[in-house]
Amino acid sequence: MFSYRKLRTVSVTQKLTISFLALILIGSFLLSLPLAHYADAPATSYYDHLFTTVSMVCVTGLSVFPISDVYNGLGQFIAMLLIQIGGLGIVTLIAVSMFALRQKLGISAQSVLQSALSRPDSTELRHYLFNVYKITLIFESATALILMFDFIPRFGLRSGVFNSIFLAVSAFCNAGFDNFGTNSLQDFLLNPLVNFTLMFAIVAGGLGFAVWMELFQVLKHYFEGKPRRPRSAARFISNQSRLILYTTGVFLLTGTLLSWLTEIRNAGTLAHHSVLQQFMMSFFQTVTMRTAGFSTLNYLDTETATNFLYMLQMAVGGAPGGTAGGIKVTTAAVTFLLFKSELAGQSEVTFRHRVIHNKTIKQTLTVLIFFFALGAGGYFLLLLSDSHLNPMALLFEVISAIATVGVSMNVTPELSAIGRLIIMLLMFIGRVGPITVLLSLLQKKEKTVHYTPTDISLG
Repeated sequence: MFSYRKLRTVSVTQKLTISFLALILIGSFLLSLPLAHYADAPATSYYDHLFTTVSMVCVTGLSVFPISDVYNGLGQFIAMLLIQIGGLGIVTLIAVSMFALRQKLGISAQSVLQSALSRPDSTELRHYLFNVYKITLIFESATALILMFDFIPRFGLRSGVFNSIFLAVSAFCNAGFDNFGTNSLQDFLLNPLVNFTLMFAIVAGGLGFAVWMELFQVLKHYFEGKPRRPRSAARFISNQSRLILYTTGVFLLTGTLLSWLTEIRNAGTLAHHSVLQQFMMSFFQTVTMRTAGFSTLNYLDTETATNFLYMLQMAVGGAPGGTAGGIKVTTAAVTFLLFKSELAGQSEVTFRHRVIHNKTIKQTLTVLIFFFALGAGGYFLLLLSDSHLNPMALLFEVISAIATVGVSMNVTPELSAIGRLIIMLLMFIGRVGPITVLLSLLQKKEKTVHYTPTDISLG
């Protein structure tokens, strides 16, 4: 019989998996109830709602039907709660396991928790969690208030307020769900207020809470300092946050430029718009590929080269300790620094005159191998189960699922039952798997046994 003592023996990674599974089962049951549906909603099965719930909890955005066509106000409210809890799932689990269950954590467990939260140490975790929720409330409230300037005149007071809150939660959690029907955000393609507001919320959620806390510290010391010295205030930014900010900036800039160059002559996307509109459209696609999943374009109309570029951006994702998925920008950055150090003939991988530990390098390669193996395996199975669909569209779907992005080349409703199961597993493992793999590595003690070295030729 299950007891509290047995609960205490469950590892942090197991609790993480169990919490997501429990949320999915509860959410899918609630969303399958008739009282959550419109009276004239199209016929749907529990399997459809299970797929949608997995996508919501894993903040992905893939769906077999537009949620606004099926779910009424109650259903959409439940969906918004699932997205919010899913987006903050790791933090919520840690808060429950530490404070609600009142467990006494050892040094090893504290090390795991601080790594999951991207904390430099294990002190003041309770205060940190409070700040996480405060930052979430600030950004989501600000996003919703700005959107209301457009949505209230457009949809009316009641719907305008609700739609603004729904989209704000979805954007900050990088979920990619909207309640505007089959066109998603394509009707807002040239709307600067909606586009830039959502882009800010997406980037804010994807940067990670630790980065924002450090940036707030910088602003606080800058405005309180006399005289005000930016360089003095900047000392509160850690090397991890600097690496995240640098890498994010590079990806946003290069992604926007490359997306613009590949689509500038495409009559179905950018060709007939002004330069400023082209920039906004290209910038939005680059930002949304950071695992947000909103779409203002039909990806059947974009060039094949552009879709390949989008897949690379999806795989990278956002920063650790945030709401975005993917391999994380830090993994991509460390991989680049490793490549750079090898070309330069350096014996160590460095950033800002600091050495990156070999353990971090190994973890980086482990995450890369995990994602590659998961993607290759999922794509292979999808080619077997849904061979009638476009292989390029299936690859796009696979990467979108494992990176928890949610964009699609319109093949999600066309997937077979087995194909949907594969995508559900990819979304779940893509959301929970990399974290549990990394945490399990952090929990293991390094072996001190040394063996005689051997030479392996690589080329």
